[in-house]
Amino acid sequence: MPSASDEVLAAIDAAGGAIRFDEYMRIALYGEQGFYTVGGAAGRRGDFITSPEVGPLFGAVLARWIEAEFIRLGEPDEFVIVECGAGPGSLARSVLAAEPKWRHHYVAVEISESQRQRHPAEVSSVSVMPTHVDFGVVVANELLDNLPFRLAVFDGGWREVVVVKGRGRELMEDTLATSPDWKWLPTPAPHGTRLPVQEQAAAWVANAVKILDEGAVIAFDYCTATTADLVDRPWRDWLRTYRAHGRGEHYLRNCGGQDITAQVCLDQLPTPLSVHTQAEFLRNFGIDELVDEGRRRWSEAAARPDLTALTMRSRIVEAQALLDRQGLGSFDAVTWQPQSPIRAVRDEIDSFHP
Repeated sequence: MPSASDEVLAAIDAAGGAIRFDEYMRIALYGEQGFYTVGGAAGRRGDFITSPEVGPLFGAVLARWIEAEFIRLGEPDEFVIVECGAGPGSLARSVLAAEPKWRHHYVAVEISESQRQRHPAEVSSVSVMPTHVDFGVVVANELLDNLPFRLAVFDGGWREVVVVKGRGRELMEDTLATSPDWKWLPTPAPHGTRLPVQEQAAAWVANAVKILDEGAVIAFDYCTATTADLVDRPWRDWLRTYRAHGRGEHYLRNCGGQDITAQVCLDQLPTPLSVHTQAEFLRNFGIDELVDEGRRRWSEAAARPDLTALTMRSRIVEAQALLDRQGLGSFDAVTWQPQSPIRAVRDEIDSFHP
């Protein structure tokens, strides 16, 4: 059976001897034999844990944020939730478990067919984003870090990393002149400095905002404010691989057998409306209240606990993991809003009715 390495080698031949790093990453993660295509996933039985896999508490808090957006938009009947990079549907399940009134308008977007097969029946499971949403929100949890990016390395000046054939089936790196558009890269930099060029992440955010007439986009990820913040960090700190709940090999090894991720540089994305740590976001939308409710419900049912009581009790441990400033709590919750003609017209109308 062909492997992801076979696909990369064929792409190198077809391209005349070298492919960009973002193309290599696309094949390694999303190609026919890529990591996510053949079964790589979040979860306790998967390769890494994200906030939804900690338990249902994260989704319960996110449902409150969605409810706030729903109310802000006037509770429209056509309100839609679009979750991108939905994986096996863990977040969708926990959001819907909060029993929101808009539960029948949940679209789970996931390019992996094997992951889509695990989605809950209550959602619309699709492989591509909708092209237009009148009213709604777009949610992405740990998606931006997985979008393929180009790679720059400083060698007396900035050069672009490309992937080429080595000996046998080995993959190696070479460099080419960078795009003239990359003049924004920080200089000077120590020799060997590597930085991501996250064009696809920027394009994804711009498109997510564009498809909304009214609403908001929210992304949870490990972020850094500026690309320059990565200059003094070892590249292995921000360019990471994962497999079986541990750090993986070099990104050119085990092609298709491990995840490849990068710190998300906010200065490369469209300017956000707000940036909060995940811990701040969760507290702003009531995680402490939900934990207190869990303690109370457990106390009331401790003598003869049922499944609901046990779920309530688990909120205490879940909150500790989600709020941990050395772990998931240090992630960022980043939001954007469209500047739509509909909003502009409504604001103008409202100005006549103080």
